[in-house]
Amino acid sequence: MNCSAHQSSNKLTQETLAKMKKHPCYSADAQHQHARMHLPVAPRCNIGCNYCNRKYDCLHESRPGVTSEVLTPAAARQKYLIVKEKIENLSVVGIAGPGDALADWANTQKTIQEIQACDPEVIFCLSTNGLLLPEYAAEIVALGLKHVTVTLNTLEPETGARIYKYVNYRGKRYEGAEGAAILLKNQLAGIAYLAGQGVAVKVNIVMIPDINDREIPAIVKKAKELGAFITNIMPLIPAPGSAFQDYPQTSMTDINNMRKACQADLQQMTHCRQCRADAIGFLGDDRSLEFRGCSKLPAEPVTIAGKTEKTYKIAVATKHGRLVDQHFGHAAELSIYQGDGDKFQLLEKRQVAQYCTGGEECDPQESVKEKTISAIKDCDAVISLRIGYAAKQNLAQNNIVSVEYYDTVENGLKYAVQALK
Repeated sequence: MNCSAHQSSNKLTQETLAKMKKHPCYSADAQHQHARMHLPVAPRCNIGCNYCNRKYDCLHESRPGVTSEVLTPAAARQKYLIVKEKIENLSVVGIAGPGDALADWANTQKTIQEIQACDPEVIFCLSTNGLLLPEYAAEIVALGLKHVTVTLNTLEPETGARIYKYVNYRGKRYEGAEGAAILLKNQLAGIAYLAGQGVAVKVNIVMIPDINDREIPAIVKKAKELGAFITNIMPLIPAPGSAFQDYPQTSMTDINNMRKACQADLQQMTHCRQCRADAIGFLGDDRSLEFRGCSKLPAEPVTIAGKTEKTYKIAVATKHGRLVDQHFGHAAELSIYQGDGDKFQLLEKRQVAQYCTGGEECDPQESVKEKTISAIKDCDAVISLRIGYAAKQNLAQNNIVSVEYYDTVENGLKYAVQALK
């Protein structure tokens, strides 16, 4: 493939545009009608992002790069068939790591071919940092993929040196601006090529305050010039153990302001959930725990070990009472548990004012904040799938510990007690 020219125009066919209406990451209207499944078949990565922690067994976390298992292509096919039988509106299969889809291209390619053989109608997409796009873009097109996400965080190698620790390329390790320059060159070339071949390219941008935030409008303009279909400006999630673990999470107010500023140049995604590498189901209803190891979780009473004299009252963001599966800001109801550290029982379910009503309205009025806090002011902690930085701060000011968790309610309560101790 010739990736030397960066100028390109997107040539989306009517077929691709029609499929896009079934892809929840490309169409906001599809997020409540069509489910997706991420297959974690690509554990290797070739760059070191300062906001990433290369640990895959964080079962309780919900963020990109996290998975409870890594699958072989054969296992991925088997799991897909099981999930397809249970979720009738499963339309999209994505490969988003937990490393980089192209760094493990043999596994990625084999997985796509295995599933295409049993379900030629499924829509495929993959996510990549773009380092190896010049090598594999032609093969991506040949496989028939029409949706590719590329993370492009800067157009300046000097800024890249602050975001990436290293770049491993063709058997050699590069650091600083030198490595970032190689990554950037390949990202731009790959995006242009894919867009020119009729692939709907989504460009992800992680907004990192005081590092790349001022460059984002220029990145969006470049993405448009290269032929990208949409950009997704995402908040930094400071991953424990990463170089940026002590950075504050980017506020949704800043994210939404940036999206609005860039909307005039290129369409903006506003409903991203920054999903795990093994996510399953609707964007706002991850069911991956249900299919862990391809077996359903048993219904068991909520009991945790470790006796203590203190009694805890904990609010849990859960839709059906089994899993911690809701964003704090999206929950209209919280389940209140009380226990002594040995056993917990469900006391009640409380209606709360939704802290966040959507991608464009995640900076609630003071009255909403007060109502939400007031509803749980007697609780020691809140457990949720995800919670925004501002909400976390507001809870802390009211002596309520916020715990982000992704697992069963039973395990969530145990984890929360440890955090409270």
